Amino acid sequence: MKKVVIIGAGPAGLTAAYELLKKSQDYDVKVLEETGEIGGISRTVRYHGNRMDIGGHRFFSKDDRVMDWWQQIMPLQGAPSYDDKVLGRERELAPGGPDPEQTDRVMLKRTRVSRIYYLKKFFDYPITMKPQTFINMGFVRTVKAGCSYLKACLFKKEESCLENFYINRFGRVLYSMFFEGYTEKLWGRHPREISADWGAQRVKGLSVTAVLKDMVMKLIPAGKKDASKVETSLIEEFYYPKYGPGQLWETVAAETEAMGGQVLKNRKVTGIFSEDGRITGVGCQGPEGEERYDCDILISSMPLKDLVAGMKAGEAPVPEEISRISQGLPYRDFVTVGVLVKSLSLKNRTKIKTINNQVPDCWIYVQDTGVKMGRIQIFNNWSPYLVKDVDHTVWIGLEYFCNEGDDFWNMSSRDCVKFAVKELLKMGVISSVKDVLDVHRERVKKAYPAYFDTYSEIGTLTDWLDSFGNLYCVGRNGQHRYNNMDHSMATAFEAVNNILTGTASKENIWKVNTEKEYHEVKK
Repeated sequence: MKKVVIIGAGPAGLTAAYELLKKSQDYDVKVLEETGEIGGISRTVRYHGNRMDIGGHRFFSKDDRVMDWWQQIMPLQGAPSYDDKVLGRERELAPGGPDPEQTDRVMLKRTRVSRIYYLKKFFDYPITMKPQTFINMGFVRTVKAGCSYLKACLFKKEESCLENFYINRFGRVLYSMFFEGYTEKLWGRHPREISADWGAQRVKGLSVTAVLKDMVMKLIPAGKKDASKVETSLIEEFYYPKYGPGQLWETVAAETEAMGGQVLKNRKVTGIFSEDGRITGVGCQGPEGEERYDCDILISSMPLKDLVAGMKAGEAPVPEEISRISQGLPYRDFVTVGVLVKSLSLKNRTKIKTINNQVPDCWIYVQDTGVKMGRIQIFNNWSPYLVKDVDHTVWIGLEYFCNEGDDFWNMSSRDCVKFAVKELLKMGVISSVKDVLDVHRERVKKAYPAYFDTYSEIGTLTDWLDSFGNLYCVGRNGQHRYNNMDHSMATAFEAVNNILTGTASKENIWKVNTEKEYHEVKK
């Protein structure tokens, strides 16, 4: 029986473990997780009866393998969720599916609502060309934006940086309004300092032209559309586990162990051992001291920087160039402040029914450069079951982007939540500190692999890693690629297939999430 060690109990690592054990009895699988939690950045944090989704995770994919896999783990609801029932909202349900009011292992179907909060007004996200957009912008801004977009169409810029990438697709005015400030908040760098590759990863195929096409196609009756020419359109619904993404990954971990695998928590990897071009073992700090796990195969979802730093190659030490590239790879870290309030001051002017008529957004993107806050999650709208008292409170997550060790990261929890509540008041999201009932801070290291510094040389690094025939790099940090959850899972599918079929090339694993289409579109 071959020994497989998997580093990381996030989506990529757990998917790989589950798939190997489900498809073969020839592998002894151990998953080493640094923390005491399951799910990586897709975990669910429990606090005083409420639950926080770290970063927000829509369960939607253009990959049917992923959609089917999710529903095998957690079947789609067959009866209304609590809020749909209370509000009389109709939703297509799965015949024979579980009732979320009666069972926990169930996937909900939710409405996709994300908007931009700018000039103390709401704009659709991604930006649309609806009349309300122009009303919110005002006549002068609208004319300037239109002229700017036409100029961008006529005089394309070389896409040598992210700034030019956005300007080519939206024009300078819309770029300045909706992309420039937010991108700098997210990455801590101006878009002109960031590779256009990031834009290619997150807004593939999205532009003013694409938005207009989407609007036109929605106006055409279904029966009159030419199936061969149907454009993609933005998704309007997504799946979501009753208790957040962590619930699904906790379920997968339990299923993995039921099939004979081991998911070992609180194991911080301290060394990767190799001999003759193959990985031979993994050392880690466990609850009772140093541990070593020999392996025939290593699947790693740990950050490339940490993977290379931990490699002990014996007679073949890590080349200086490889060490330099890996140590230069940048990351952006992340802080979420959970705030429980009596109500929000924001008005629901949509036609979507919500409990207490709160705004229906899952995410609110904060473009205002006068505050540090990047996004607001409203957990009530992701799932009513994330909130202990969904009828009388609103549970929100304020998202901040920072660098590990900087002033914001090093703030005490008390000072951080004070800072966050002050920004809520400044933005008019709440009207009084007295509305705040409870607060909680979570910090996440290396949440976002970034596309600058030595990233341009990453091909040299990945070629060297691929020279170890039994090493497979998967997941967001394992590939230093801004993967969504479904992409991380797809890298695991590809790695497992290569292992089972004896495929030597790893090109298929690295090709995941390189198609040039916007992530949240469907045919």
